[in-house]
Amino acid sequence: MILHICSRAEWATAQETGRHEPAGYAAEGFVHCSDFGLVHLPANRLFRGRDDLVLLVIDPDLLDVDLVWERASSDPDNPAAPWFPHVFGTIPVSAVVAVHDFPEQPHGFELPPALRRWPVARNVTGA
Repeated sequence: MILHICSRAEWATAQETGRHEPAGYAAEGFVHCSDFGLVHLPANRLFRGRDDLVLLVIDPDLLDVDLVWERASSDPDNPAAPWFPHVFGTIPVSAVVAVHDFPEQPHGFELPPALRRWPVARNVTGA
């Protein structure tokens, strides 16, 4: 599973249109996402002071576009830079398996308690 941060209004629009297309998608050509362990990094860098956010939990197997893991765009040549999933297309609402409120905490954003217990590991061999 991967995560994407958006506003409640953006999610409402996606539910009406069937796809989520963030404001920056047209310029960048992909949707920024995160994994469960790193979502606090872009949240704290880009969304401080916002109280209208939700986290979309996206099943990559339900995407109808490419998903590519790339180094953080702020430091792409640093071998220690974290990797983030980028969705190269808009996200179909049908690929969103859960939506969680994402309020900023007094010390910054952190993974909501319900997602800390989410089954993030998957047996990729199918066994």
